[in-house]
Amino acid sequence: MKTVISTPNAPGAIGPYSQAVKVGALLFLSGQLGIDPATGAITGGVAAQTKQALTNAKAILEAAGSTMDKVVKTTVFLSDIGNFAAMNEVYGTFFTAGSYPARSAFEVAALPKGALVEIELVAEA
Repeated sequence: MKTVISTPNAPGAIGPYSQAVKVGALLFLSGQLGIDPATGAITGGVAAQTKQALTNAKAILEAAGSTMDKVVKTTVFLSDIGNFAAMNEVYGTFFTAGSYPARSAFEVAALPKGALVEIELVAEA
């Protein structure tokens, strides 16, 4: 059974999709941008945007009764792969050392709203 997850503590969907969907024991989070849910704005460089994107993801996970420690896979989309190190430094602070999720990272031509980074996650419910 599919359950849609949403929370006002993360930006609302800017299109026809859900913040997250729970299916069985898994949560699938839509890609999160560094959008401040209070203002709707994206500000700062890739480090600030990574922090906000993962903060948004954490809020969605919590709304679903999960945690960052239950994340099993992430996909990181960067507008410039040269920003990988700055993203990675912040990214590592959101997960427990020795229990990091699997991850892929890609440079893409562009991201919505001119964002520098977008991160999607799969987690245990």
